[in-house]
Amino acid sequence: MRLDGVHHITLITADARRNVDFYRNLLGLRFLKKTVNHDMPTVYHLYYGDDAAVPGSLLTYFEFPDAGPGRAGAGMIHTIVWRVPSTASLDYWADKLETAGVKVERGDTLIFEDPDGMRYELLVDESTDEPLVASNPNVDPQHALRGFAGAKAYASDTKRSESFLTQILSFERDGDAFSAAGKDRSAFYSYEQASEAGIEGSGTVHHIAWGSEVDEHQAWRDEIASVHPGVTPIIDRMYFRSIYFREPSGVLFEVATKGPGFTYDEPLETLGEKLVLPQRYEHLREDLVQRLTPIDDLLV
Repeated sequence: MRLDGVHHITLITADARRNVDFYRNLLGLRFLKKTVNHDMPTVYHLYYGDDAAVPGSLLTYFEFPDAGPGRAGAGMIHTIVWRVPSTASLDYWADKLETAGVKVERGDTLIFEDPDGMRYELLVDESTDEPLVASNPNVDPQHALRGFAGAKAYASDTKRSESFLTQILSFERDGDAFSAAGKDRSAFYSYEQASEAGIEGSGTVHHIAWGSEVDEHQAWRDEIASVHPGVTPIIDRMYFRSIYFREPSGVLFEVATKGPGFTYDEPLETLGEKLVLPQRYEHLREDLVQRLTPIDDLLV
């Protein structure tokens, strides 16, 4: 069995409106789903990705309006890396972001932060993975983001997780990083030495999910449980099935199935146009509409 690259990455924002404006209207991702945290229904769960809502480009956000600024530290992801088509694309994004008032660092890659302080890196795509792109009138299609290349984490001991990643999760060692390459997608995961403790808050990663074939999910759960007593049971998240656990360096991992997908409760053509709720929360709809931050005006 092989994990099929990154399925999705979930983060925390303090401002849903600012979040939508940045990811949909500046970075050009497709707004895919407006729903709530399954464990805390008063909290938004917003999804962004490519036109077809395919795992590998799915960025998701919980909104906690009162969250203070976070800081990545040991046991936390500090940088998410996206693929772009070319070095010309790095120039395009440097100009576009700077014009929007976003500071950038330009070298062989392009580094910037979102409004909450989450760090991103754009990397020229040298993979053979199918590009996962979104059509957006605000972004030149020849320079659109192509999905995740990988993620970088901090660890107090950068060797601590190596055997777990390679022997249990079947990552392959790739220089100073690890690679999860499955049937359709590939992604890297790497560590840097932590200099300070982390603080969970806005602008930090809540968890990273790796993709699993639907018919292999139970086997992954059994494999992980054989060495990790803290792995959860399989949980139904409507659009995928999930298990959660912390890898030895402390980062919260999820293994998520590649189906049933985001058309479970909405047609592909109209994804994200309405608030969708798990059935057990439908009786709360009127209250939630009043509580949740209004964002519909940003989606037209």
